[in-house]
Amino acid sequence: MTQRDTNTASQKFDPRGRKVKILATVGPASRSPEMLRKLFKAGADAFRVNMSHGEHSDHAGAIKAIRALEKEFAHPIAILADLQGPKLRVGTFKDGKAVIRHSGHFTLDRDPTPGDETRVCLPHPELFGILQRGQRLLINDGKIKLIVKEADENRIFCSAEVGGVISDRKGVNVPDAEVPIPALTEKDRKDLAFAVEQGADWIALSFVQRPEDMAEARKLVAAHAAGGHVAALCAKIEKPQAVGRLDGIIELSDGIMVARGDLGVELEPHEVPPLQKSIVAACRNAGKPVIVATQMLESMIESPMPTRAEVSDVANAVYDGADAVMLSAESAAGDWPEESVAMMHSIAGQVERDAGYKERVRLLDTTPDATTSDALAHSCMTITETVPISAITVFTASGSTARRVARERPGPPMLVLTPSIRTARRVALLWGAHAVATKDIGSFEEMIAKGKRMALRHGFGEAGSKQVVLAGVPFGTPGATNLLHVVTLSGDELQNR
Repeated sequence: MTQRDTNTASQKFDPRGRKVKILATVGPASRSPEMLRKLFKAGADAFRVNMSHGEHSDHAGAIKAIRALEKEFAHPIAILADLQGPKLRVGTFKDGKAVIRHSGHFTLDRDPTPGDETRVCLPHPELFGILQRGQRLLINDGKIKLIVKEADENRIFCSAEVGGVISDRKGVNVPDAEVPIPALTEKDRKDLAFAVEQGADWIALSFVQRPEDMAEARKLVAAHAAGGHVAALCAKIEKPQAVGRLDGIIELSDGIMVARGDLGVELEPHEVPPLQKSIVAACRNAGKPVIVATQMLESMIESPMPTRAEVSDVANAVYDGADAVMLSAESAAGDWPEESVAMMHSIAGQVERDAGYKERVRLLDTTPDATTSDALAHSCMTITETVPISAITVFTASGSTARRVARERPGPPMLVLTPSIRTARRVALLWGAHAVATKDIGSFEEMIAKGKRMALRHGFGEAGSKQVVLAGVPFGTPGATNLLHVVTLSGDELQNR
């Protein structure tokens, strides 16, 4: 897809008709070009490549197929590469598994010998010595709950508050202590370099604990950037330590993911819903896109229909004003990947058609910053509530102006025109934005003419309708948004589109 006006796609892309975006995870069930095409047509706006599973060759093939889709439909598609992160795991057992008795004792030590019902190796030396009496160790997604009784440099002696079957290399969560491990493992560093070289638009960091984790990742992304392509960074909030430093992490991130899987393990289940809402609100205030993820349509891994509770879960995320909702195993490894995307698309569309949606999504008062661009973005909202507006057309080089407009959650859709295909792809995860990569403009007259023409071409108005145009002078200068204009589409543009 080139950075110019294009009308030569072999397939026409019609705007989704909804503002929240759908992020679908790629996996064995959806990696083929044929299935990726089905997911895109069913409603996927972006694709997540999970670096925890699969080989680089698998991911490279999927990325190539996604870029082919982008070219076929002449529509930018975001690719998010999700790094595995420093996942803690126990060692192995003599028989592959063992049973920890309820109220019994169990020891985690540094002995690599296969374990049994009394002990197992914990191959993470950084944990020994930092844990204190009374702190929790959660194993196998919280199914086993151990309480630390004694801990030293060689062993962690625990009592089993909740016992059960434990097997080889099950995950360990440490919710009550900050684990002194680097945010990026050696595998993560290799995966990050691969993702950047493949042109991933977003890099997601797992198990972020502190703002410094994001700063370290940004240096690595910049070091591997080729041809000026610097991927955006998404912090996954799944540790209690990150929740306590949320503002600092948001500031150093380009976007946030509410990763409810591990977050729901390390916190009490009832703590997650209000926390999800507060994270979404904090990102809205900061003008950063936020993704709600994990187990949204979990039953559709095996069933063609979701539960009513799952439908309500997706709907609540949409009502909260999340920029995107994500499918994990549903689209990556489930039996119904296309149906899962279609169902999420249907739920989101129904919510946004609800008469109360507009009011609900604006319950949060997002006070504009004392900047010209924020003032103009806020003015767009005021104008659309006073005058019938078919679309807000934003000319942007970096995507910053589009983020400020999206932060206001306006009623009309937003047409984002940018000379950068990379910006257009990033914007694919932004609430309400329909991005088009097109040639830059050089004058006010050209801006108005192009804004009208592109709105008509992409279905964001008709002859006689009005649109708000937002841009910056001098044109092509990032961060220079200082111009707002209301124009009426005419029959002349309709003939020349």
